[in-house]
Amino acid sequence: MMRQRLKRTTRSRRQVLVGGSTVAGTALAGCLSGDDSAADGTDYEVGFGDSETTVNSGTLPDTLYVYCVQTGWSGWDDIMEAFEDEYGVSLNDDQRSSGEALTHMRSNAQNPSHGAFNGGYSFALEAWEDGFLAEYKPQHWDEVPEEFKTDDGHVTTTREMTTAVTYRTDVYEERGLDEPETWEDLKHPDLAQDLAFTPPHTANGLNAALSVNEAYGGSLEDVDPVLDYHEEIESHGADFRRNIDGDFTSGEISTVVETDYSGLNLKYNVGELDEEHVDVALLTGPDGGPGVSAMPYGFGLIEGGDSTEATKLFMDYCLSDEGQQRFYDAYVRPVRAGDLEEPDGFPEDSRYEQTQFRLDQQELLERQEELMDEITERTPLPGAA
Repeated sequence: MMRQRLKRTTRSRRQVLVGGSTVAGTALAGCLSGDDSAADGTDYEVGFGDSETTVNSGTLPDTLYVYCVQTGWSGWDDIMEAFEDEYGVSLNDDQRSSGEALTHMRSNAQNPSHGAFNGGYSFALEAWEDGFLAEYKPQHWDEVPEEFKTDDGHVTTTREMTTAVTYRTDVYEERGLDEPETWEDLKHPDLAQDLAFTPPHTANGLNAALSVNEAYGGSLEDVDPVLDYHEEIESHGADFRRNIDGDFTSGEISTVVETDYSGLNLKYNVGELDEEHVDVALLTGPDGGPGVSAMPYGFGLIEGGDSTEATKLFMDYCLSDEGQQRFYDAYVRPVRAGDLEEPDGFPEDSRYEQTQFRLDQQELLERQEELMDEITERTPLPGAA
């Protein structure tokens, strides 16, 4: 499939070098117009509709700061490298969770240090509700489903992840365990003895907890079902961990609950393990109904943030054909997946249809902090805090 490139116009015959990289015209749309001081630079058209503007290469910084854009997660490594190759701007390796980023943003509200907030969609909605995000609609904003963006462009989804179980097939074979198909299967003592969840104060950790909760008849107003579930598996050794990937590849744990991306990344992109020794499962509830929550991830431009023009360029890149395909190729399902070629390795679409559900993101926003606090305080599983 031919990938659409970002539009540019050039106001000089010279090719501008930024940060040691040649700025080519193949990327996402760009920046602010009318800056005569940057007349020798390259202009990039950015934005959709009333957000359309121009960004000039002469205004780009050496380093761009965007919350939670980090190596080792969500396919950002390839996006970061490709953006730097294209525009000569490196991305700061921002190793934070969505919750940590929101806390940092609040602490620096009077002097914003980043250009955009990126993270779990409900966290982005919270940042918008707190007044931190500005209106900006990136190119291809019109192709994002209505339920995955705000009307004014304060928050736009880039990708979606689904709660999934990743397990060591070699360990399961040694123990005589079958592939898990329901959340009930994870209660087996030989499986739960080294089962790990991501802490519930992270976006994917909360999503995993709410997946179990929903599967057992809970709601955003009642999390007793997931806490009861935790109590059952805690007696066999299950816990919460931060370094899930490292503990999984080392063999310290054999089953993890995180996202489909995390599992597929471990299976296909991490060299320490043979592909045949890792598999990913989407679980149903105990009665065979949907059991895994699909969680959108999005971003928003920070009001008065750092390097606004470069941030717009980066946001456009993430929604471009090229940026979206790079997510997909890294086993992150992009929000514009229907326009792109799906790589091999994802679970069958029929399994997603059978197991997947979506939480009301606005309702989740209203109860998110309360839910994280309640699950963290009440869960018997060690490592939640």
